[in-house]
Amino acid sequence: MRLLTHNMLSSNIKGVTNGFPLRIEIEKVVEKQVDFNADFLRNMFPKIEWKALVGAAHTLGYVELPEEVEPSRLDSEDFLRKFHHALLELHLEEGALVCPETGRRFPVSKGIPNMLLHEDEV
Repeated sequence: MRLLTHNMLSSNIKGVTNGFPLRIEIEKVVEKQVDFNADFLRNMFPKIEWKALVGAAHTLGYVELPEEVEPSRLDSEDFLRKFHHALLELHLEEGALVCPETGRRFPVSKGIPNMLLHEDEV
C-alpha cells in the first residue's frame, strides 16, 4: 500500500467522527521504483493532507520530508523527488492500519488494506 493510498483512507465505522489519519503498524515495508512524473506530483499536492503524509513517512522510517511546505516548493526538483519517494515508492507490504478513535485494526496483506467492516460496525 502506497502512502498515497494511506492519505486517502479513513475509518468508516458507524459513529466514528475522527477516523483520519489511520495509524500504521508495520510488519514489512518495501521500496518499489516508480517512474518520476513531476506534473503528476504537482497535481496531487493540493489533494494531499501534508501532516498525515509526513507522519506516515516517519512511521515507515523516511524523514526527508519537511514538516510544513509551501506550494512554491513544487518548483524544486529535489523536493519533488523526496515527495515522489514518500508518496509512491514506499509500500506497506504487511501490517495494519488502526482507527485513531476506536483502535480497530484493519490488516494490510500483500500491500492490500482490508477495510471491510464487521456487521456491528456498519
